Amino acid sequence: MAVVVFALALAGAAARGQSAAEQGPKKGGNEIQVWTGAGHSAFNGAGATAVWNAGLRYGWILTNARGPGFLRGRFEYAVDAVPMYLIFQPQGAVYGVGVNPFAFKWNFDTGGRLAPYFDLGGGVLLTSRDVPKGVSNINFVSGPGIGVNVGHGKEHWSLEVRWLHISDAGLTNYNPGINVLQVRAGLGWFHRKE
Repeated sequence: MAVVVFALALAGAAARGQSAAEQGPKKGGNEIQVWTGAGHSAFNGAGATAVWNAGLRYGWILTNARGPGFLRGRFEYAVDAVPMYLIFQPQGAVYGVGVNPFAFKWNFDTGGRLAPYFDLGGGVLLTSRDVPKGVSNINFVSGPGIGVNVGHGKEHWSLEVRWLHISDAGLTNYNPGINVLQVRAGLGWFHRKE
């Protein structure tokens, strides 16, 4: 956790020196983000489980602003490397790593410092022990998130609420899965080569 906090602080200091000439995402640009999230099991599936994770996102802004009125926005495709998953089950903590090869993100075009977004993504999670206990150490993760980018220029903070589903997708007969309601925060930068 200390390493993630230190990286966020260091990255924020470096990004403050950048120009604020370009507001938000632009077609042909990229997003780089360092993020962390935490949450607890909710709804159906295995209960009494908490998840903390941290990762790095790289995204490609694929479109100019499109759509009518308040739905107007830009489409982004992203991938996440997740080197830190800690899953706290009743039987003890489990360490994992993951990669999310797809995240589809709609960045609403507000023109202001607050820019909401919708995100849907997924990938694979490999853990040191079975998650949930007695099921599998190979799982898949998926889920939607809604959030807001807060920032000025290229630098932005993000805060989102995400529903995270962890399941082995039927690799085993017994597959209760875990549904986690998670809060995620990140520090990111939009950039584009001129």
